[in-house]
Amino acid sequence: MNAVLKPAACFHCGLPVPAGSGWSVTIDDVPRAMCCPGCEAVAQTIVDIGQSAYYRERDEYAVNAFDATLMPPELRLYSNDDAQFARDASSCEATLSVEGIRCAACVWLIERQLTRLPGVQAASLNVATERLYVRWSRADCEPGDILQAVRQVGYTAYPYDAVRHGERLQKASKTLGRQLFVAGLSMMQVMMYVAPSYLAAEDGTLDDSMASLMRWASLLLTLPAICYSAMPFFQGAWASLRARTLGMDVPVALGILAAFFGSVVATFTGRGEVYYDSATMFIFLLLCSRYFELQARRKAASALERLQHALPASASLLAGFPDSRATTLVPAGSLAVGDVILVKPGEAIAADSVIIEGTSALDLSLLTGESAAQRRKTGERVPGGAINASAALILRVLKPARDSTLSDLLKLIERAGSGKPQIAQWADKVAAWFVLGLLMFAAAVFAFWSWHDPAQAWPVAIAVLVVSCPCALSLATPTALAAATDSLLRRGVLIVQPHVLETLHRATHIVFDKTGTLTLGRPVLKQTESLGSMTEDDSLQVAAALEAGSAHPLAQAILAAAGERDRAHAQQLQEVQGQGLEGIVDGVRYRLGNAAFVAAIAGPPLGDTAVGMQGMTPLYLGTQGRWLTRFLLSDALRPEAADVVAYFHGRGKQVVLLSGDQEALTQGVAAELGIATACGECLPDEKLDFVQQLQATGAVVAMVGDGINDAAVLSAADVSFAMGSGAALAQAHADTVLLSSQLRSVLDTAKTAARSMRIIRENLGWATLYNLTAIPAAALGFLNPWLSGIGMAASSAVVIANALRLRKV
Repeated sequence: MNAVLKPAACFHCGLPVPAGSGWSVTIDDVPRAMCCPGCEAVAQTIVDIGQSAYYRERDEYAVNAFDATLMPPELRLYSNDDAQFARDASSCEATLSVEGIRCAACVWLIERQLTRLPGVQAASLNVATERLYVRWSRADCEPGDILQAVRQVGYTAYPYDAVRHGERLQKASKTLGRQLFVAGLSMMQVMMYVAPSYLAAEDGTLDDSMASLMRWASLLLTLPAICYSAMPFFQGAWASLRARTLGMDVPVALGILAAFFGSVVATFTGRGEVYYDSATMFIFLLLCSRYFELQARRKAASALERLQHALPASASLLAGFPDSRATTLVPAGSLAVGDVILVKPGEAIAADSVIIEGTSALDLSLLTGESAAQRRKTGERVPGGAINASAALILRVLKPARDSTLSDLLKLIERAGSGKPQIAQWADKVAAWFVLGLLMFAAAVFAFWSWHDPAQAWPVAIAVLVVSCPCALSLATPTALAAATDSLLRRGVLIVQPHVLETLHRATHIVFDKTGTLTLGRPVLKQTESLGSMTEDDSLQVAAALEAGSAHPLAQAILAAAGERDRAHAQQLQEVQGQGLEGIVDGVRYRLGNAAFVAAIAGPPLGDTAVGMQGMTPLYLGTQGRWLTRFLLSDALRPEAADVVAYFHGRGKQVVLLSGDQEALTQGVAAELGIATACGECLPDEKLDFVQQLQATGAVVAMVGDGINDAAVLSAADVSFAMGSGAALAQAHADTVLLSSQLRSVLDTAKTAARSMRIIRENLGWATLYNLTAIPAAALGFLNPWLSGIGMAASSAVVIANALRLRKV
């Protein structure tokens, strides 16, 4: 029989619920009080995965903080069989939200904890988005083991949910704001007592009893800052020590505690110096730096967060269409192929659909980075995630919401930021050893000053601990990369792999595919040559009449050139596969197609049919006994192709063109763009061999491609780009997806990569120079504790402010 649970407590863990707290979760239609955000997050997750029965069937409360080493039974509710964790037959993966991230030290600690867990194959925490990507073996690990491992080092993790993640970030920001306010208030009040004592001590007008009163008042005013505002540093340091590591909060916590307890001893004994002003100022300044860092991370991840919130949770279903236009609000996830939905102006489209009624302008900026709205009319397809900007539309669903364009994009985003480039890994390793070296150095400095001048030993040791800035060293790279990634995403470039900017910057060879990459991927009419008495415009209209119902790319080029105008309709239309079309227009029989096909009706060709083609595709128009017109079509170059190639040439990089198209067409494009190395008629394995041969000589290869036959070479290249309009398989194998389908995005990425590497080097250089200068200065007694606190906070602020320059477009 189930035990009776005490009601006046947290419904999840049983601890007392703080007075006035607003944490609660609706379980079985009943609001249940929770004692903290962590219990609220876990309980909400249990409800979300359909396991509310856990609360009805349990016979004890969940494990709370007084017994945190045990495995909470609710974590066992997660299983490798859950669809949200599926990856392949042998492994699983998940993206988790992590609560309590304070700085880069937290990232290092959590990753280190998980990589020690049996079965975990990869673990990477993005400090900008506070999302943890984990991949593990089905046979050796369960999701509950991962969540528990994170919990053991003082953090709470749960499967990512955009809404809950946003709410948690708001709460964290408010909490940090309150801690900053309390620290600032304590600092100002302590300064009011300390400043007069400093001034009076110089002229000897402060007697001992008044000095003692000042010290006791300062102690009381410092307590709120120590007991409340400094808790993030103490919690971070304790979590590091529990995991038997030395995180970056350890020297900070030691510096605060040393200043405070040294002052307490001096207050009780009446001998020695007090550092209440230094302690409160240090806490305030460091919280300012951390608040600035938090806001910087939010800004750096803003584009990703906007995408996460872009897909609507509901849709207006027209169940009785066309007989009835009554709408029913349904979850977007329940939409099925063939459902008819109404999308009003200002609403987001829930799933990839086709317009069956209406014309409107769509805002595709989140999907492509293109700010200008695009017109869509009846019969055209629209992607899920687009915003309807003007008139109401009635749509028929083509794909479920989970398979929509935006959902596919979000899956790529889950991969984005799931790793670190080499330069970030180097900075993390250096910072980890830096903390150990700093503590040993501080101990040595304390020992020296205890022998040389005991009165200065304590303040000098505190100054050494306070002035160091390992956070600036670890923040130098991730903050810059997050800002650069956000900037590129707003311009339609999705960075999927972490090494893209670093590798692109040092690439020696830029390899382009031709069709759909350097060219538009569709033919256009380049030239019209009259071969008879019919004018070029009339010939074009006849050709358009014959091609009116064809979806062939050459037909679309003819129709685009002819424009939308009233023209005669072709009758008795016949298509000969691979040859051309035959039909009657205004009572005259015409043929449109290749030379041999038209010659059967028009007679022998007039001269050499290859003259003047220069790699272009010809279409001939003829009638009985007469040749009328030759249309020359070719795949047009993208307008920005020449600028992109010229940029890479100007940076000393080798540009190569590999194409599966005819050699003549490939060489023609290469000549027009000034590309010295070009190979046509390349099969996929030949492209792969070419790139691997370059790599064998020490080249760093960047590949830009479009299409399924580029998938293998995209995977093999050191860094790769896929056009957003290309095949999904090619995008899945690329390190970067150009959502805007604009070749200029490659140029934007290259320029951003150069700026990012420069700013990262500036940040690392500044952090190194600061520590090499400030720590010896503190050790020699030139810096007192409060001035050291200003230096540390300023160092972190400089690094973050410099990195945020990358957000500017």
